[in-house]
Order: sequence, then structure tokens, then C-alpha cells
Amino acid sequence: MITVVDKLSKEEVETYQLVLLSAGIASRAVRQADGWELEVAPDRSAEAAGLIDAYRIENRPDPIVSEDIFRDFKKSLAGIWGALLLAAVHVFVTMQPDSRFLMDSYAATAGRMLDGEWYRAATALLLHSGAVHLAGNMVGIAVLGSAVCSIMGWGVGWLMILSAGIGGNVMNAVVYKTGHSSIGASTAVFGALGLLTAWQFLRRLEHPGRRIKALLPLGAGLALLGFLGSSAHADILAHLFGFLSGLVIGFLYGKTAAKRFGTPVQAAALITAIVILVRAWLGGI
Repeated sequence: MITVVDKLSKEEVETYQLVLLSAGIASRAVRQADGWELEVAPDRSAEAAGLIDAYRIENRPDPIVSEDIFRDFKKSLAGIWGALLLAAVHVFVTMQPDSRFLMDSYAATAGRMLDGEWYRAATALLLHSGAVHLAGNMVGIAVLGSAVCSIMGWGVGWLMILSAGIGGNVMNAVVYKTGHSSIGASTAVFGALGLLTAWQFLRRLEHPGRRIKALLPLGAGLALLGFLGSSAHADILAHLFGFLSGLVIGFLYGKTAAKRFGTPVQAAALITAIVILVRAWLGGI
């Protein structure tokens, strides 16, 4: 008798004996100091080793997948910079003697947007009605913005968040058509949540046997949308459309980007986001 596999647990050696027995191969379990050995006749050793290898491959345990929707979150200050931008714009606007006029000129007013003033979909993201409104969105963009940028990069992440916010405001205008106006970064905040949800969904979908759990991030994202996005005076549709826009953009990114982009692409994406914002603000002049 020769050894075909060693250092086994009691459960493993019993399982492999059953595998070999099903193929008509007699075996003997021998206990050693570092575990169990499985021995077979020399003329059946190659066949036995092949059967055991095949069994191991077919019964390989699924990789452990974290259930945390933010499992890819790493340390990042990107969201802090976004929050500071919101604060800076708010201070600038409130210090102007014609701040009410600025709000009216740059808010996401549905009828005006459908008449061609599409820049409002971007400018409205930087306007807030007061300190409480601003503080809530600063916290949201600091946390979720950092999470998105830690996964997708400090340039691509911000371009995607901005795109999701703009997309949400555009869809909101198309639905309302007229008689509706909104401001605030919350559409982009929920866009960031949609991006993270799509990313986690696709990550879980990569693992056979756990694909049903890919629905968990979608459920978690919708739960957060309902919990955080339906407070009094909230623009619920804008939040929903921001989330859906983020989902679509996140799916497209996850399906096309094989890896995180390097510095040149990150820089180009950040510059693009800045140009979009600057051009949008110039559109109202």
C-alpha cells in the first residue's frame, strides 16, 4: 500500500474513502502525528489520486463574500473635498446681495430646463436652501463620495457622481415638465449610493453559488433610499432618479472597466468634471 494523500482530518479521510469505494478502490486510513493518511494498492494509486483531485475541484468551497455594501471602502479624503466645495459655494451665494436671484437662475427648474437651459441640472447640485440642508448633503457626499472614489478613483469617481446627479435632475425635469424646481446635492448623493450598489451587485454576481446574494446590495440600497430620501420636504423623485442614474452608470462601469484607471485617466476625468461645472455656471450668465 502506498500513500496517495496525507495530512487529512478524520472527516476528510472518511469522505475520500467513500469516493474511492464508489469506484471500487479499496483504501486504508492511517493516523499520523500531523493527521490522517490514505493508502491504496500501488496499481490503483494514480486512479485514486485523480478521483480525489476531481472531487476536490467539484466541491471547492465558495469564496467568502462580505455582506457589507461598503466592503470596498478604503481611507479616502475625496469626499471631504466635495463637502468643502458645497460649503464654499453656499457661503459665496448667501453673501451675494442678489442670492435669491442666483437661486432662481441656477435651480433645476423643470420648465426652463426643457426649454433648453440644461446647465441647471448641474448648477442646482451646488445650491442649498439653508444650513441644515447643506449639512445633511455635506455628510452624505463626504461618506458616499469617499467610498465611490476609493473604488473608482479620485477623478473617475467624481465624474460619475456628477453624471449621476445631472442624470437624476434631467429625468426629474422630464417627468415634471413644468411647475417644479429643486436644488441640493442630494440627487448626486443618492447617485453615489446607486454607484456603490451596482458595484457590490456585480462583485457578488462573479461568484457562482452566491449569485442570489447579489440581490442583497440592491435591497440595502433601496432601503437606504427609502430611509434617507423620503424625509419631509425631500424631493423624493429626484432622489430616486439620482439613485437609478447611479445604478445605470455603475453597471456600465463595472461591465467595461477591467481594473481601476491610472493617474492620467483620473486626472482627465476630474478635469472633465470641473469643466462641466464651470461651463454650467457660465451658462446662466
